[in-house]
Amino acid sequence: QVRLVESGGGSVQAGGSLRLSCTVSQYTWRADCVAWFRQTPGKAREGVADISMRRDSPAYVDSVKGRFTISRDTAKNTVYLQMNSLKPEDTGMYYCAAGAYCTSPLVERTFENWGLGTQVTVSS
Repeated sequence: QVRLVESGGGSVQAGGSLRLSCTVSQYTWRADCVAWFRQTPGKAREGVADISMRRDSPAYVDSVKGRFTISRDTAKNTVYLQMNSLKPEDTGMYYCAAGAYCTSPLVERTFENWGLGTQVTVSS
């Protein structure tokens, strides 16, 4: 069982920045794709960005392109989400997930392993 631990959430004002981290307990091919999802109350979970630990190949949902950057450190089995120019609509619980394949768009059911989430709150 692969375990994921998120960190780095918090509260910022609009225009600010946060960096989220997701540490994966071990690399396996079944956890090659690491993605960030976010969820706000009353809404479905939304895929934000993903990256292949083996091949890199970052991808983003349109609403965060140019503002968020996903990256990985394979030596640390850690994926980062740098979030700049944050907007109130970015507020939500951010979850890290790992699965065998990255798809476009991200499909929640393809990810077998999930972290507990970290809260991001952006005030106007």
